[in-house]
Amino acid sequence: MPSLYQGKSLTAIVLALAWPTIVEQIFQTVVQYVDSAMVGRIGAHASAAVGVTSTAMWLMNSFSFAVGVGFLACVSRATGAGEVEKARTISAQAVFVSLAVGAITGGAGILLSGGLPHWMGAAPEICPEASTYFAILCGALLFRCPIIVFGSVLRAAGDMRTPMYVNAVTNLVNVIFNFLLIYPSRYITLFEKSYFVPGAGMGVVGAAWGTAIAFVVGIVFMAVAVYRNPLVSPVGYPLKPNFEILSRVGRICFPNVMQRTVVCLGQVAFTALITSLGTIPLAAHSIAITAEQAFYMPGSGFQAAATTLSGQALGAGDKEKIKKIIGVSGRISVITLACTGLLLFLFPNFIMSIFTPDQEVIQRGAEVLRLVSISEPFFGLTMVLEGAFNGVGDTKPSFYIALVSMWLLRILPTWICVRFLHLGLIAVWCCMVLDVISRALLLLIRYLKGNWLKNLV
Repeated sequence: MPSLYQGKSLTAIVLALAWPTIVEQIFQTVVQYVDSAMVGRIGAHASAAVGVTSTAMWLMNSFSFAVGVGFLACVSRATGAGEVEKARTISAQAVFVSLAVGAITGGAGILLSGGLPHWMGAAPEICPEASTYFAILCGALLFRCPIIVFGSVLRAAGDMRTPMYVNAVTNLVNVIFNFLLIYPSRYITLFEKSYFVPGAGMGVVGAAWGTAIAFVVGIVFMAVAVYRNPLVSPVGYPLKPNFEILSRVGRICFPNVMQRTVVCLGQVAFTALITSLGTIPLAAHSIAITAEQAFYMPGSGFQAAATTLSGQALGAGDKEKIKKIIGVSGRISVITLACTGLLLFLFPNFIMSIFTPDQEVIQRGAEVLRLVSISEPFFGLTMVLEGAFNGVGDTKPSFYIALVSMWLLRILPTWICVRFLHLGLIAVWCCMVLDVISRALLLLIRYLKGNWLKNLV
């Protein structure tokens, strides 16, 4: 393991690596809250216009995250083995791969944007805004993908703080431009004085442009950070394909691409089924999904710690340490998300009211938030186990588990509930909870069997 960890307990190391990612997730979640609240003030139709394409946007982003997993595993293994030159060579490959993936996925998304809301079964009145919103965000993937991949490279080197700072700046820019672009020019009152605030009055489209501008700013800061990092700076290394490295990254990230694709396509199908329930249930679902993210985001920090430390431990040839890392990270994650789940259970109405004044949307959303709160500890376990498996490059079994849990235990029961039993949003979210708990248990069974550890090389 890198020397900066020496003399510290494993719990202290996990917490030290996790907290910047948790803070980063807090920033992102606050911005998502602000985005949803700003759009929600326009009306339920605006929330539905954003929500109907949100799962498809997850799918487009999933390719970037999967590439990030591949580079994170390879770079963390190199840094764990003390091979700095190798880590910097891999980092150079990350530069042009991330740009290529961003351009390809963004272009594909723009081409699909016109018909996507219709395919999702959205109401005709929200389709034009939803299509434009999706197209703008897909165009911004050219900048979003490098941000994700560069952040993974920095985390692999043990630098969790820089991605946190960059994302804080990016999110701040997003909020500022949302404030200026969503609403028309108006007067606001502060401390009994009125002030003129200019605005473009672009509504949902303005929210998309605010996000796109933020990504442009974010990539500048993230690129500077990578190029200045002595462990992973690509300066002086050729920015052309190294097929040995790309093959190794591909073997790791391809199953992760497939896993994320399976999950995101499932989310798209899931949202399409919910869309058929009507605009109010769709708005409640979209807002509740956004609200829930704040309560499982600590798990992302422990996932990042497990991923980085597991990859570095494998690079150092210490397989037993990997088991200890998973044990410590898993326990902390489960306990933390049990606590956040309790908050979700106790205050769902207040949480929903942050995003919308519509009482029917609040009530329906509160019901499903209380329901999903019981699955939060299981989600925390899933994130740590998947993170550790990703860190050591063992990504295939996670794909198979995701395939089974998403399509057989979530989508199929949801389809039956909606199409044949004519049940509502609560039944649909019960199917989602079944998926989350089942995936956690299947991953835990695989971990406890221990065969995966023997096959690592």
